[in-house]
Amino acid sequence: MNKHLRSSDYLLFNVENRVARITLNRPDKRNALHPALLAELRDALLEADDRNDVNVVILEGAGKDFCAGYDLAGAYAGFKDGTPPWDESRYRTINKSVDDDCWNMEQTQKLNMVLFDMHKPVIAKVQGNCLAGGTDLALMCDFIICAENAKIGFPAARANGTPPIQMWMYHVGPQWAKRMMMTGDNLWGHEAVRIGLVLDAVPVEQLDDAVNELARRISFVDAELLSSHKRIINAALELQGARTLQRFAVEMDARAHLSQGPRRTQFKADMAEMGLKDALRKRDEPYGDGMVKAHWLNGEKGAE
Repeated sequence: MNKHLRSSDYLLFNVENRVARITLNRPDKRNALHPALLAELRDALLEADDRNDVNVVILEGAGKDFCAGYDLAGAYAGFKDGTPPWDESRYRTINKSVDDDCWNMEQTQKLNMVLFDMHKPVIAKVQGNCLAGGTDLALMCDFIICAENAKIGFPAARANGTPPIQMWMYHVGPQWAKRMMMTGDNLWGHEAVRIGLVLDAVPVEQLDDAVNELARRISFVDAELLSSHKRIINAALELQGARTLQRFAVEMDARAHLSQGPRRTQFKADMAEMGLKDALRKRDEPYGDGMVKAHWLNGEKGAE
């Protein structure tokens, strides 16, 4: 019996040869996130971190995508019909006030921060879409290996908010972080590796082998030494303000959620009138295919 992960509706968990494999298992929803899934993920990560037969963790998504973001189409609250089994008037409500929104997002952020705080290293295996909340997960991992044709970005930054987990700055520096946030454009995997957003990008048919080989090599190092390596480097990130920045990111995202700017106001009206799919299409239409087109990247072969 597992000590931390009692049961799981949304994940697969397996341990073999000192490697724990945690799989987001909502392929029909493109592995979209909601609080129940994130709570299970926290439990699975703690299970892997606590076990003596695990030295390294692989985090992946079932099906075609790593994770397409948060489930905005009804399951965001983590309940099957979208309605919690308690009196909502007695509790904080998202978007009711800046502080209420901050409080709620901080609870979600704590679930993601387990990736940063746990002692054992985590490799994100990214294929297909890694968007919005999916990047919150991937960029908190210690390594990202992606398919060359993976699509990585935060398109919600165009109208809906700013990343509540802000690790873009630490991966790519200020100019590229601003470039990605201020357009909401996406990068192909083969471009993401060139700006340092990911460790490596390989043809999709080679992705399993590349991730498994890195995990295999890491797994031969004792867990105590791996912990020393991870914790000293993450301490350096903290000295650069990484943890403080996460709190500030939540506060700025809450402020953005209450914005009455025309783009956000229009998106909320479109959601009410047309539904999520058409609201997203209308939001993103001015950006064409929504992909980064930096001159020095354009000379590379596009993703197929």
